[in-house]
Amino acid sequence: MKETRFHGQFFTIPNLLSYLRLALIPAIVWLYVVQESYTAAAWMMAFSAATDIVDGFIARHYHLVTDWGKIIDPIADKLTQITICFCLAWRFVPVRFMLILLICKEVYMGIIGLVFIHKTDSVEGAVWYGKMTTVLFFLVALLLILFPGMPTPAVSILVAVESASIILSMVLYTARYLRLYHAHKAENA
Repeated sequence: MKETRFHGQFFTIPNLLSYLRLALIPAIVWLYVVQESYTAAAWMMAFSAATDIVDGFIARHYHLVTDWGKIIDPIADKLTQITICFCLAWRFVPVRFMLILLICKEVYMGIIGLVFIHKTDSVEGAVWYGKMTTVLFFLVALLLILFPGMPTPAVSILVAVESASIILSMVLYTARYLRLYHAHKAENA
């Protein structure tokens, strides 16, 4: 059997935590949408966010950063965010804009990430502005989950702040990928 570039990377502790985050998505949806248990949904989402923090710490601290982890971790994050955004968009109309923006950004980032991997044969991990956007998303989502009667103007302000962060992150990641690609090209010329 031929070994792939990810051989031995699938079952590290950080990657298992990413799989756990993926498994928590249906539970969050069930608690929020079906049970309308907003506090329990918020706790489940907070637990999911905590596993993201822990998996990153373990990966860096114990030198368990893998190419597969650089792929599965953001997939788990983005699927969690998009799913939570879908749930919130049913209750809060302004969140629909953020949902569309988030989906567009993630499709765009997925495409440029795949092109970058194809052109350079390297996988890049998240940087501070991506992490900041994720943290801000979870704070906004927690507020919206915990306060289902929040007035529309307040929701709009939260959505505007997170949307600005999403756009900034997309611009900065694009610039980073271009810079890294040009550096790789110059290095291999």
